[in-house]
Amino acid sequence: MPRIVNKIQDFLKLETSAGFVLMAVALLALIANNSPLSGFYSSFLSTPVEVQFGAFEIAKPLLLWINDGLMAIFFFLVGLEIKSEVMEGELSTFDKAALPLFAAIGGILAPAAVYVFFNWTDPYLIKGWAIPAATDIAFALGILALVGSRVPVSLKILLLAVAIIDDLAAIIIIALFYTQDLSLVALGWGGVGAAGLFALNRMGVMRITPYALIGVFVWACVLKSGVHATLAGVITALAIPLRAKDPNESSPLHRAEHGLHIWVAFLILPLFAFANAGVSLKGVSFGDLLAPMPLGIALGLFVGKQFGVFTMAWLSVKMGWAKLPTGANWAQVYGIACLTGVGFTMSLFIGTLAFEGDETLNAVRLGVLMGSIASGVLGYVLLRIFCKDPAQVAESGKVAPIK
Repeated sequence: MPRIVNKIQDFLKLETSAGFVLMAVALLALIANNSPLSGFYSSFLSTPVEVQFGAFEIAKPLLLWINDGLMAIFFFLVGLEIKSEVMEGELSTFDKAALPLFAAIGGILAPAAVYVFFNWTDPYLIKGWAIPAATDIAFALGILALVGSRVPVSLKILLLAVAIIDDLAAIIIIALFYTQDLSLVALGWGGVGAAGLFALNRMGVMRITPYALIGVFVWACVLKSGVHATLAGVITALAIPLRAKDPNESSPLHRAEHGLHIWVAFLILPLFAFANAGVSLKGVSFGDLLAPMPLGIALGLFVGKQFGVFTMAWLSVKMGWAKLPTGANWAQVYGIACLTGVGFTMSLFIGTLAFEGDETLNAVRLGVLMGSIASGVLGYVLLRIFCKDPAQVAESGKVAPIK
């Protein structure tokens, strides 16, 4: 148990630091695309990058290599975290998983309903229904860190668990709803690669390199199949062994997770944020902010997320299906529910899958930034108010619970 607690604490420290980096990079992207550097910013993301082996060719602008290639590594890490949490962590038993599971379900359905309410008459815009259903772990934990040590660890774990379930739901949504022009031949070869990955697992291969090599092959096949290539990262992650043959050796999954985390947190996600958060504010009016699509995204994140997460969390506890986090009260849980509305990275990513074209994607970015900023500010203020400072608790000797 102490090992798992230390692992969670290390994860939280890294994610909160990454959250601060994401905030800085997002601001840098906004400045770059709304300054004399805007031409350089656009040309940088449009730089053509090509890889070719004989007749096999992948030629994309740098932006798509970031979104399809580097984000596959991010989803590989997400897959590792999901497998770890389901097998031995906060999602390993129903008692542990119940509260974040019900909260996450509410946090997916309610934002989607809000978005659909504003966009149901437009068959093109309706494709963005999943954009406000996501939570950015790093950004949300970065804001939570600003509140300091007054936040109970149980609330941090709740936020982390809800975000991980959100990520799992996002993976399923991408596979089911954002797949186009399916190539059965390429998908079949991807299936052969996936079978090879799980054969390595069954044979007890503990080295990461063979999995990585086959994973790259699966990624290329999935990319060509029409299914989004980032799903190859998840498939590869699920094949990595959780436990080593020798109990005294470190787990291959934990080795991969530990080795990748810092690269994902401080390189891949900041690159993605820089490439996708650069909203052009040129010519933007108040009416643009109130257009159905950005408004649906913003209110989905700001209203739908907090309503869905808190309502389902409250209902699950009142029905006896789950328990309130240790040392926490409902006002604090509501603050956490607000922070789940910080969609940012995952919301922007789903937006790039749902839509094409600079004008539409700019509207997506506006909605994501408005909803994420509003959710982050409200969550921070509520947690500052309702989470007592440890020094004050020690001085008073007790804290009256908020009913």
